[in-house]
Amino acid sequence: MTKLSISIIVSFLFLAYLSVVQGLNFDITKYGGTPNSDITQAFIKVWKEACASPGAAKIVIPSGKYRTSGIDAQGPCKSPIEIQVDGTIQAPSDINQCHKGIDQWIRFGTMDHLTLSGKGIFDGQGAATWKQGTAAWSKNHKVNNKVSMNMGFYFVNNSIITGITSKDSKNFHFMVYGCENITFDGVKVSAPGDSTNTDGIHLGKSTDVKILNTDIATGDDCVSLGDGSKKVLVQNVNCGPGHGISVGSLGKFQNEDNVEGLTVKNCKISDTENGVRIKTWPSGPGTLTITDMRFEDITMNNVRNPIIIDQEYCPWNQCNKKNPSKIRISKVIFKNIKGTTKAEEGVVLICSSGVPCDGVELSNIDLKFNGKPAKAVCSNVKPIVSGISPKCEAYTPPPSG
Repeated sequence: MTKLSISIIVSFLFLAYLSVVQGLNFDITKYGGTPNSDITQAFIKVWKEACASPGAAKIVIPSGKYRTSGIDAQGPCKSPIEIQVDGTIQAPSDINQCHKGIDQWIRFGTMDHLTLSGKGIFDGQGAATWKQGTAAWSKNHKVNNKVSMNMGFYFVNNSIITGITSKDSKNFHFMVYGCENITFDGVKVSAPGDSTNTDGIHLGKSTDVKILNTDIATGDDCVSLGDGSKKVLVQNVNCGPGHGISVGSLGKFQNEDNVEGLTVKNCKISDTENGVRIKTWPSGPGTLTITDMRFEDITMNNVRNPIIIDQEYCPWNQCNKKNPSKIRISKVIFKNIKGTTKAEEGVVLICSSGVPCDGVELSNIDLKFNGKPAKAVCSNVKPIVSGISPKCEAYTPPPSG
């Protein structure tokens, strides 16, 4: 064998090695996914190849407008995958044309080391859907709540979502379920304040979740924690409009898992119904615990309920309050929270008469209502109050009916 032949073979092997180590790029336009077309089948093809790649793979969706009825990208995959989206991807405006059989329009499941990046927009085109129903718990709500969420991550670990925008989802924008070590960084959520049930990022049964440097404007909770959420950090988040940053609602169902280890820090909440909130259902079967909650260094701007624990949560009167909530809330710190409130009562702590809240602290709470210090009202809790914080007054429930 000549030296030239050996050199060519060595070069080929080296390039093959580099392709494995450095990864392969998969441009969706090379698979038939051209702008102004439906890219569902093209994505299925490119995902199959990328997921089977022996080395790190990168799927690229370049700038332009695309359509898809729905995508269900499942692992496990052989190597890490990055999906760089720089275009706008649109869902069908008619909910009946969305992909059936999965809970979200775009869904990723059972994989490690996923990166979803880029300056792209996932447009759920939800306006027509919002008009069909009133609220999540309304008896008249006519929309299938699950099928119409923008994006879901199920059992996705050690992953990051960065740069992208979720726009006008028909329902929740992001669902995170059964995940571990997943980060949202520099993400944007955009929907009108009157959009129905459009939670920004909802967590369930997930551990070590970080939501960082993110702007969320929507019609429901900016961030909501369902049961089993543990070790969650929400930091440098702008929330509003919407319903604030919420733990719950919890206790409506049996066998819900404990919620523990939440930190909300350096956030700004503006023009929302609530600021930071914990909510549980009365007369519900749930007996979980909520503990180690820390809300600090937060600015409220024109918020109706800046700080609220509501263990009599009963929206649209779809429940009764005859029996107290069985959920135990403990070790909750509200610290360095300032700004303005729409209501005279800027701090409302309504705990369960069955299991009163324990270890609640109010430290340096400086909220103003019409230029004057806001009040605090409390029931079934004796918070530790320090700094420039309002002292608790007795809570008087509104008249029934």
